[in-house]
Amino acid sequence: MDSKKLLNSTLVVSFLGSIFVIYYFFNPSDHSFFLACPFKYATGYDCPGCGSQRAMHQLAHGNIANAFEFNPLMVLSIPLVLYGFGVKAWNYLRSTDYRIKLFYNNFFIYTYFIVVLLFWVLRNTTVAPFNPFSLSN
Repeated sequence: MDSKKLLNSTLVVSFLGSIFVIYYFFNPSDHSFFLACPFKYATGYDCPGCGSQRAMHQLAHGNIANAFEFNPLMVLSIPLVLYGFGVKAWNYLRSTDYRIKLFYNNFFIYTYFIVVLLFWVLRNTTVAPFNPFSLSN
């Protein structure tokens, strides 16, 4: 591995490690330096990403069920994102050009987009699985 790739890899791992440490030691519910959702601030409704920071804090502590309550779509998407980044890293480090065919499949892209839109709408209703606050009512 050449020195440029080593430096870049070290920077990426350091950056991701720093983010993990921040989410491990600081709960977004308790600290104001985490960014608030501008969509929720403007409309009062949750966007598809709302709860992701709190979910990341829970995942950093190994609480998958609690993370799922904050944002189930994000938790379910993590394996897909990790696989994508893993292939990207593999290609970078090995100088290959492997492509994940799933990510270039129009059916997958449109289906995932529809799932995100449905999640966005349903999480702002009182339907029990999508709105965790409706479970307590």
